[in-house]
Amino acid sequence: MADQTYQRINKLTERLLGGGKMSVEEGGWMIRLADQYLSSLMAGADRLRRTFRGNDIEACAISNIRSGNCSEDCTFCSQSAHHDGQAPTYNYIPVENVATQARKARSWGTTDLGIVSKGWGVRSDKEREQMREYLNALKGSSDIGRCASVGVLDKETAIDLKNMGLENYHHNLETAESFFSNICTTHSFQENIDTLKHARDAGLKVCSGGILGMGENLDQRVELAETLRDLEIDSVPLNFLVPQKGTPLENITPMAPMEILKTIAVYRFMLPQAEIRIAGGRPFLRDLQSMVFMAGASAVMIGDYLTTNGRQVEDDLQMLKDLGVVVRGDTQKRRKSVCSNAA
Repeated sequence: MADQTYQRINKLTERLLGGGKMSVEEGGWMIRLADQYLSSLMAGADRLRRTFRGNDIEACAISNIRSGNCSEDCTFCSQSAHHDGQAPTYNYIPVENVATQARKARSWGTTDLGIVSKGWGVRSDKEREQMREYLNALKGSSDIGRCASVGVLDKETAIDLKNMGLENYHHNLETAESFFSNICTTHSFQENIDTLKHARDAGLKVCSGGILGMGENLDQRVELAETLRDLEIDSVPLNFLVPQKGTPLENITPMAPMEILKTIAVYRFMLPQAEIRIAGGRPFLRDLQSMVFMAGASAVMIGDYLTTNGRQVEDDLQMLKDLGVVVRGDTQKRRKSVCSNAA
């Protein structure tokens, strides 16, 4: 039986290397494999990463430009006004702060900086003008990529942002459609899909993934991967829930390191050519953080996240150096890539 399992993993790897794809049923089988098969699974995922994404790693960073008292009711988020979370509350940060953060992030080798704001899209002329100021600051401070994550978009706002100089738009699906109503009720899953369509139609590159470990079952993790594949999303950030005090999910047990690595590998098999970007929750891997790349990840967020602290940037850069991989922005002109948001 064990030999058959190893053979099946190898056959799936070869099929994907040849341009094929993995079925949802195969994804469900793979995500349920015992830990004894993880090394074989990661070996296949690493081959896929190296073949389709190369052995250099993309890094991005974010700036939380406005925090707290959010009108959305996402069960995982401490910024929501619907919960008793303890996220800091502040209005738009000074434009100079964003410019400083951009220069700092670019010095780390990151290709993109995402400006992230709580709330439901860009609704007022004042908010539009604020976004324009931030994007002008990014253009004037360095050659770092200009990304944003400001919630649900309509067609007109997407076009406005593109005209302001935005290059990439991030908007997570968060979870599988079949589980979404357990996570958020203030906007719909279809609005998430529409937002990605509006951004793409406006000429923006899109970045979309989700948060895993929020109570969804294994099939729903595969379901999310399938949806992202069907939408042809090129950049897929994977976050792993960091339970926040005062939120409905505060008592959920975080995903275990081996479970996280297996999930990353399954997403590489389901999305063999995508940029798989590891973001929030990475510290749960503890001493296994460097193994995300061997499990198929091809990008990472460095620095702090939205409401949780990241690892020291110097430690991340040393980790990449020790692995023998290259941060793309260190050695070549920044390419038009996409950034991500993280919880």
